Amino acid sequence: MLLSIEDLHKSYLGPEGPVPVLRGVTLSLNAGETLALTGESGSGKSTLLHLVAGLAAADGGRVLLDGQQVTTLDDRGRARLRRRTIGIIFQQFNLIPSLNVAANIAFQARLNGVPEARELSRLARALGLESQLKKYPEQLSGGQQQRVAIARALAARPKLILADEPTGNLDEATADDVMEQLLALVAQNGATLLMVTHSRRLAARLGRRAHLSEGHLA
Repeated sequence: MLLSIEDLHKSYLGPEGPVPVLRGVTLSLNAGETLALTGESGSGKSTLLHLVAGLAAADGGRVLLDGQQVTTLDDRGRARLRRRTIGIIFQQFNLIPSLNVAANIAFQARLNGVPEARELSRLARALGLESQLKKYPEQLSGGQQQRVAIARALAARPKLILADEPTGNLDEATADDVMEQLLALVAQNGATLLMVTHSRRLAARLGRRAHLSEGHLA
């Protein structure tokens, strides 16, 4: 088992006190599995991803990732685990505007000491980015920017990919194309994918599905 989430709780402070977001979420993923997490806006989907990645602290419960308890690591330990084990794909792309496509893709791999030239070539070819490597993010379409974000997340060969609405800013045809490329690369890398999406159509393409509602998984 690569990821185990056990009785996870999280609240945020509102004007009238704590507002529960996650109320005892339990979930597990084996290596190589793909799971789509659906739910209404505000149901806690992104919060769950942030807790798994160690970008936020849980109020209760625990997250075990690749044998390490994320919920008890300090900031440095969580950063090290993210860098070595997790690839994150955001809806807003989050590319570095001052770096060209090649440098954006290589960024995470370089931090982890992964041979970036080999991975850069492989991913650029798989995602149709070979002719875009010298361009900067502002010169790309939304679909191209999302492909760069996917390449960057996969370049360091992480065991777990966390994708938060990775096709939310794309039209349906482009979303389908990007999703197909993402799933193919995840399978080639033997990675595990946990993806947040509002689209039932895209969710159906993953191996498993779970629905988050009022802080509980169904």
